[in-house]
Amino acid sequence: MSREVTIYDIAKELNISAATVSRSLKNHPAISDKTKQKILATAKEMGYRSNTFARNLRRQKTNTLGVIVPRLNSTFMSEVIAGMEKVANEAGYNLIISQSLEMMKKEAINAATMFNNRVDGLLVSLAYDTDSIAHFEPFIQKNIPLLFFDRICDQQQYAGIVINNYQAAYEITAHLIEQGCQNLFHITGNLSRNVYADRFNGFRQALADHQINHSPEYLLINNLSAQEGKATAHLLLQKKTLPDGVFVANDTCAVACMLELMEKGIRIPEDIAFTGFNNDPISWVVKPQLTTVHYKGFDMGETAAQTLINRLNHGQEASNQTIVLPHELISRQSSLKHATS
Repeated sequence: MSREVTIYDIAKELNISAATVSRSLKNHPAISDKTKQKILATAKEMGYRSNTFARNLRRQKTNTLGVIVPRLNSTFMSEVIAGMEKVANEAGYNLIISQSLEMMKKEAINAATMFNNRVDGLLVSLAYDTDSIAHFEPFIQKNIPLLFFDRICDQQQYAGIVINNYQAAYEITAHLIEQGCQNLFHITGNLSRNVYADRFNGFRQALADHQINHSPEYLLINNLSAQEGKATAHLLLQKKTLPDGVFVANDTCAVACMLELMEKGIRIPEDIAFTGFNNDPISWVVKPQLTTVHYKGFDMGETAAQTLINRLNHGQEASNQTIVLPHELISRQSSLKHATS
């Protein structure tokens, strides 16, 4: 392995002092433009790389933010990261991004990696099965800003960026009821996660407010994948009485379930009205288009990054206040029973 080129090598090559090379590479005003250009050209030719890590150790700041998300192959998370990157880059920060693959064990490994790489702050959306945040304790002890978004920690001392999942689920359930649905089925994720617990509670409250009983057998908890959606379709077909409305806590599972039912001759929405959540692209390319809840991942990313950077750059104290962003119910053909009568 070849040795790293140093400023002393450049200085020797040009027969100048190492101090002049160092100042030139830092664009010091005392060095003439002609000398800077000559040094930069030589540094490039020799393959010199700035030792950012060592410099950051001296400054006690790396200008990097860590981001841990459940999965990167998600339209919503891609939008969130784009929003974070825009704000971070404008403020002079870079992002280090990792995914937990919905496993707390990998989330903990990622958190340790971020800590050892000395990120200035950390943004986290929790994994599906995370039941403890002990692996974030080193950040808390070192007063490194930590902010949760979308899937947040249920401990009140930590801030979070969310939408009102309870209200959104209430609205989408009320919409199904307004379409004449009385026998409603809910497919959701791990209820220990705030997003799924809040959506279930909103669903259940809308039923109660409309004097509709909800049987536990009409609640199904899975990982909300397309595969689980297809499997759920077969489960529904085995029931003595089909539900007349289905609310799924994400669009991927909803579309897969809906398409499988249509393959078996079930009419959507005439036999079963369908709704999802997230407004992923799949929701508007499928036929019939899927009724869903829209909220802007890009805005959530911007808000999360800006909140963290404000704490870093302006000394804003950590707040345990949760920021709630807006959402919108989008009604499409998959749930509009009245439109087909």
